[in-house]
Amino acid sequence: MTGPVAGLPDADYVLLGSRVALGLDGGFAVAVPRRLQLLASAGARDPLQLSVDGGSPETHAAQRQAFVDAGLLGEVSSARNLFDDVVADPSWLWRFGSAPDGGLPAGERREVTDAAGRGILSLPVFADDATWHLTDSPIVVHAPDGDRWLRGFRELYIAWLTHLADERRAAAGDPGRLLVVIVESRQIGEVLVDWADPRVRIVHAVHNSHLPPPHDDPGAAVTGMWQRWLATMGRYDAVLWPTRAQRDEVAARFGDPGTFHVVPNTIDLGDEPPAAEARDLRRVVMLNRLAPQKRVDLALRAWVRVVTAVPDARLDVYGDGPLRDELQRLVDELGLAASVTLHGTTADRDAIFDRAVLFVTSTAFEGQGLSIAEALARGLPVVSTDVRYGPREAVGDAGVLVPPGDVEAIAEAVIGVLRDDERRADLSAQARKAAAAFTPDAIQPALVSALRTAVEAPSRRTR
Repeated sequence: MTGPVAGLPDADYVLLGSRVALGLDGGFAVAVPRRLQLLASAGARDPLQLSVDGGSPETHAAQRQAFVDAGLLGEVSSARNLFDDVVADPSWLWRFGSAPDGGLPAGERREVTDAAGRGILSLPVFADDATWHLTDSPIVVHAPDGDRWLRGFRELYIAWLTHLADERRAAAGDPGRLLVVIVESRQIGEVLVDWADPRVRIVHAVHNSHLPPPHDDPGAAVTGMWQRWLATMGRYDAVLWPTRAQRDEVAARFGDPGTFHVVPNTIDLGDEPPAAEARDLRRVVMLNRLAPQKRVDLALRAWVRVVTAVPDARLDVYGDGPLRDELQRLVDELGLAASVTLHGTTADRDAIFDRAVLFVTSTAFEGQGLSIAEALARGLPVVSTDVRYGPREAVGDAGVLVPPGDVEAIAEAVIGVLRDDERRADLSAQARKAAAAFTPDAIQPALVSALRTAVEAPSRRTR
């Protein structure tokens, strides 16, 4: 175990998301463990990746192993789940909560049991309630000396984090040791934003655009969870924005409480990519979730014109999601089955990128667009919609940006890159330089600076 390096505050660090699962949560599930790696490389002592989703222990064990197999976690013990910890040993929970106050509210409940079927927790179940996580509906803890109540998921989450912090404090012999919680999900941030323990710092990482559809008007009315989050952002000890553009637009419209930092998610630059002669000069690749945000349908419609102009061009689409069947029907309807293939998920991203000569994304909005930087790292030029936020700051001189939603512009850009070998080579030569801005060495100073600022000031919830 290594001690803290110069500049990184000595504290305990955890990353907390609602769910963090490879294959289910897109680039988010890669960005979070990479931030954990960044903390460890900066000297954090055994940082943890935490989740609070209610999947089974077996499901979570498989997810943890998948992170290890992908090289994103060093060992499975670096990731923990609230309900796994409760099922494994509920005794830590018995000291939290208060005596029951009347009868339970009406409504469906979910029982959490141990391996022998004994009740541990009784959770309220909410149907179609977007603010379920903010209610005080009791969570019942079945303790040996009688039931205790926690006021909603807020008290349950805080109880678990307090337990984890107390374990570390006892091991260090320091009851005042700080816990730094880097919140990776807005839902969690809303729950914890009033936690006033002076030994806790809450840092919130942003992962996506705050703008409503069509996601391109910085003055548009913001509603729902984003509206609530923006109203409370001044109570976090630091906010990590993935791009300068989003940081600046939020600050200009809503004000900067003095806690804003630009800390993009990181990539592994890897070895030098193959030269052009080792690639298929007509192969284009997309890699993203097949979800509404990514607007893969726009790229498919543009491909009709691409394959007319460049008949031997091929488009490989990797990723999965709720729109896969719909997109396959569109491929068939447009007569593209001979030149477009939906491959599903892949564990061979770099090999796929190394076969292609161009990466395309027709996304409607982004937080950062991690796959763009990953493609650039493999020497791929990028054609991307110029959406808020991410592509403009990532692509630089290594690609072509086109107006959001413009099918004709996407087609023209792809055709231009495929037909012009010299231009494509020039763009490819810039790709690795652009990607280098997102390596751990490039991003670590910004993360350390943000954490130092948060730790060295008093908690913003106790002032």
